[in-house]
Amino acid sequence: MTEIHTPRLLLRRWTDYDLAPMADINADPEVMRWIGDGSVRDLDQTAEAIERWEEEWDEEGFGFFAIELLASGELAGFAGLSVSEPLPGLPSEVEIGWRLGRQFWGQGYASEAAHAALEFALEDRGLDRVISIARVGNDASENVMRKLGMVPVHETTHPVYGYALRVHAIDLTEYHS
Repeated sequence: MTEIHTPRLLLRRWTDYDLAPMADINADPEVMRWIGDGSVRDLDQTAEAIERWEEEWDEEGFGFFAIELLASGELAGFAGLSVSEPLPGLPSEVEIGWRLGRQFWGQGYASEAAHAALEFALEDRGLDRVISIARVGNDASENVMRKLGMVPVHETTHPVYGYALRVHAIDLTEYHS
């Protein structure tokens, strides 16, 4: 089982106990406002998402980790890797992403988890490049990308919802753990 320990977090595979707290995170409109069409997800949709994330682990050798706080054992959200959907002017690539419950914002958990996931991608999985995609205006996510050493490389429009997206990237040659 793939696990990563950071000073405050455990990044691990998903368990049945994670469904309810992740569904609570996905049910928060403030958490979901930058994702897809901005709509919240219910328990069934969250279960389907976790199942897809676990399938990606089996198929690709990477995926989204559940983020557990070491101090309390609480599920804070997820961070990890996924194969991105192709966007206008951009092929599918390995993307780093994260989502945390609102009570966990502003404490550096997203940056800590994303850094661990990026290190996993480049050093453990041997990837040469990782991207991250944010809706323009999602300053908090773009801030995490900058902390990871990622730089903006492309702007495009979401093919379904029509809003502007900014793609950041980092190559193995630019990465400093």
